[in-house]
Amino acid sequence: MTTIDFSPLFRSMIGFDRLASSLESAYRADSGGYPPYNVELRGEDRYLITMAVAGFTGEDLSLESAQNLLTVSGARKEEPQDAHRRFLHRGIATRSFERRFQLADYVKIVDARLENGLLHIDLVREVPESMKPRKITIRSGNRPAIDGNAGS
Repeated sequence: MTTIDFSPLFRSMIGFDRLASSLESAYRADSGGYPPYNVELRGEDRYLITMAVAGFTGEDLSLESAQNLLTVSGARKEEPQDAHRRFLHRGIATRSFERRFQLADYVKIVDARLENGLLHIDLVREVPESMKPRKITIRSGNRPAIDGNAGS
C-alpha cells in the first residue's frame, strides 16, 4: 500500500495535528460500501448527508455525535421465516451497518428525518464569535491603541 507524506503541507500550519491523520484515514477508506450516501454543500456553512436506507424504520436507525465524529448505524429486526415465500433474487439489502463521518470543529447536527427510504441529516457549522477573525491594532511606541483591541 502506498503511503503519502503530508508533512510538507503542515510546515506553516500550527495546531492541525488531527488533519494529517484525517487525510490519511480518508485516503485509506473504502469509497463504496453500504449504505450508499451523498454529501451536499447547501450554503457556506450548511451541509446535508443523504443515505439510502430502504427497508429501515426510524426505530431501526441510530445517530450518535461525539468528539467530531458522526456515527450512523442501522439494525433491522429479524423477519420470521415464511415457508410460503421463495426468493428467486434478493437484492434489497437488510444487513446491519455502521457508517462514520468525521466532522470539522463547530459542525453540529440540526435535524435528521427519514423520508421515502432516505435518511436526511442536516448539519451546520457555527463558529463561536470569539473564534471568528478580528482586526488587531498595531501600535507604535507608547501610544495607546485607538480601538482598544490591542490587548484582547
